[in-house]
Amino acid sequence: MHFEEKIALNKALFSSLYDGEIQCFKSPLKAYRTRAEFSIYHHENGEISYAMFKNKKKTPIEKFDIADEKIQEYMPILLNNLNENLKHKLFGVEFLATKLDLSATLLYHKNIETIIHDLQELSTRLNLKLIARSRGKKLVFNGENLRQILNINTNEFLYEFNNDCFIQPNTTINEKMIEWVVDLLEKEDRKDLLELYCGYGNFTIVLAKYFNKILATEISKKNIEFALKNCTLNSIGNISFTRLSSEELSQALKKEREFNRLKGINLDSFSISHVLVDPPRAGLDLSVIELIKNYENIIYISCNPISLRENLKKLCKTHKISKFAFFDQFANTNHLECGIYLKLNNNIKH
Repeated sequence: MHFEEKIALNKALFSSLYDGEIQCFKSPLKAYRTRAEFSIYHHENGEISYAMFKNKKKTPIEKFDIADEKIQEYMPILLNNLNENLKHKLFGVEFLATKLDLSATLLYHKNIETIIHDLQELSTRLNLKLIARSRGKKLVFNGENLRQILNINTNEFLYEFNNDCFIQPNTTINEKMIEWVVDLLEKEDRKDLLELYCGYGNFTIVLAKYFNKILATEISKKNIEFALKNCTLNSIGNISFTRLSSEELSQALKKEREFNRLKGINLDSFSISHVLVDPPRAGLDLSVIELIKNYENIIYISCNPISLRENLKKLCKTHKISKFAFFDQFANTNHLECGIYLKLNNNIKH
């Protein structure tokens, strides 16, 4: 789907809720995608190719020009090596790239411990972070953590994460999304931030300097580990990361329940002026909406316009949309990321 058509369709989707200006951010058309997942096609002659499903049919492919340049460069190199002695029972290959690093994950329908020496040799020969998986087993060669640099306006931020974390799939657009949030905040009075679904700190790390303190929650233990590491990498000391679901956080804020995971964090010390949410495709459930509607300023990053629209129908009963942006994460597809800034509407009678 062309960019202009995608924008028009989504403007129409939100027309009953917002009729103001919408900023639109375009993606590069090629070499933008940092994660690429391929099936494997086994030819009759014994050779293998990368493959994708088209009309539910597995179809061999030779190139994937929307992938990051490092992925495109390594695809044929890795394939040639796999064809030598590591193709048996291989059913998938996944790549993950950053500005600094690249990893490849091989998926097998067999016990990978039987090929451990060949995998080690391959990782060493290609100087590649290599992960192999089969049912109940995982082997890592040359490390699995990736480093990333994000350039936000004139500042540089360093991150570390691995393949198990949720990663924004388009670094160019990710930087634009964070800059959009920063531009909103620079014009605002700010105290403390509450962030839900913080991941490994993608937004949190950059936003630390704009708030006195940040309380950031995430249910993934691995994400929290990397978030804490990313604070250290960027010399940040005003973020409290805690592994709580939104429902648990709501219970804690209402003093309905105490959590050991909040040990050392005084919730009463936070004066929250802004909330940032970046939920999965299903959007926010009712308990989260009930929690965040009590705060004056809400920044909502959404990867699904449909669930966002349903959430906004509820949030617009208490808040008014102040700013709206579209981010084209996946060029030439139907997919669109949205950024919404909501401010408490004091004219509404509760």
